[in-house]
Amino acid sequence: MILKIKKTIAFVGMMGAGKTAVGRAVAEKLQARFLDSDSEIERAANMSIAEIFVRDGEKFFRDREAQIIRRLFENEKCVLSTGGGAFINAEVRDIMTTYGVSVWLKVDLDLLWLRVKNKESRPLLKTNDPLGSLKEIYDARQQTYALADLTVESGKDLSIDAMADRVIDALVAKELILEVVDGL
Repeated sequence: MILKIKKTIAFVGMMGAGKTAVGRAVAEKLQARFLDSDSEIERAANMSIAEIFVRDGEKFFRDREAQIIRRLFENEKCVLSTGGGAFINAEVRDIMTTYGVSVWLKVDLDLLWLRVKNKESRPLLKTNDPLGSLKEIYDARQQTYALADLTVESGKDLSIDAMADRVIDALVAKELILEVVDGL
């Protein structure tokens, strides 16, 4: 049995949730193109996300992020990893609803902290209390992430491959997202 995507599958959730790693694994299993909205933004701006935040601020970044996500959704069907704050933007949520499906990788705060505490590339955690900042962001975003089309829970004992299988199983239940193509 071969599965083929019919709409763009966008991963949403907190920084450190595994959107890029799981997204890549899902794309590979579905033989689909994988894109990362943060990488696309960095390529367009010719600078890192952290540099954009410092130079232009978060509002500028969020506006560019929405533009690039719209372009990615309109141009092709793919598996897309988005930045942690992308789905908070109502315009981005509307784009995802119109052109694809959103998948929230739900991860508890303790596991997120283990994954991000030593990363220098997280501009929103460059504070005097990075764990407190992470908790504040986590608490503020949970209700919005819950608006995603699918929620797939993660755990510290799940491998990337196991998470990818969980996502694909959830997508198969949504018949409009994946279709079965007869193999040779």
